[in-house]
Amino acid sequence: MDANPWLDEAEQRAWRELAAVFLRLPGALETQLQRDAGLSHFEYWVMALLSEADGRARRLRDLADQANCSLSRLSHVVTRLERRGWVQRHPDPDDARSTRAVLTDAGYGKVVESAPGHVAAVRALVFADLDERDVAALERVCGIIAARLDRSSDG
Repeated sequence: MDANPWLDEAEQRAWRELAAVFLRLPGALETQLQRDAGLSHFEYWVMALLSEADGRARRLRDLADQANCSLSRLSHVVTRLERRGWVQRHPDPDDARSTRAVLTDAGYGKVVESAPGHVAAVRALVFADLDERDVAALERVCGIIAARLDRSSDG
């Protein structure tokens, strides 16, 4: 461990900018999706993940991993989405102990209807002032941080 427990000036500036992004961006995306689609950002995220899956279905445990949430949190969201007719639960045909979440046709329609506004918000809030090099750097840096977070959660 480094003997100096403090961030240097450059690290402190970068950290404060990153903290501002992850504190403010979720609220901005949540506001847009609630206003325009009647969805929470997390509900949209879960439905989008299902929309990209083969057969628009994923095991709940795998979906929780992909959505970076607990199985309990995912189960509550899936229940809300089921009530709206957008997701159904079915036994996993490959593993009787598992349950799959399946995006219904109505749920897929909701994702398709909601996506343009969400993409426009992401583009405006994140990418509008970035050039190709900035986007590549953002991907690289976020990938490094995400990999470290994955490693730290594994043990």
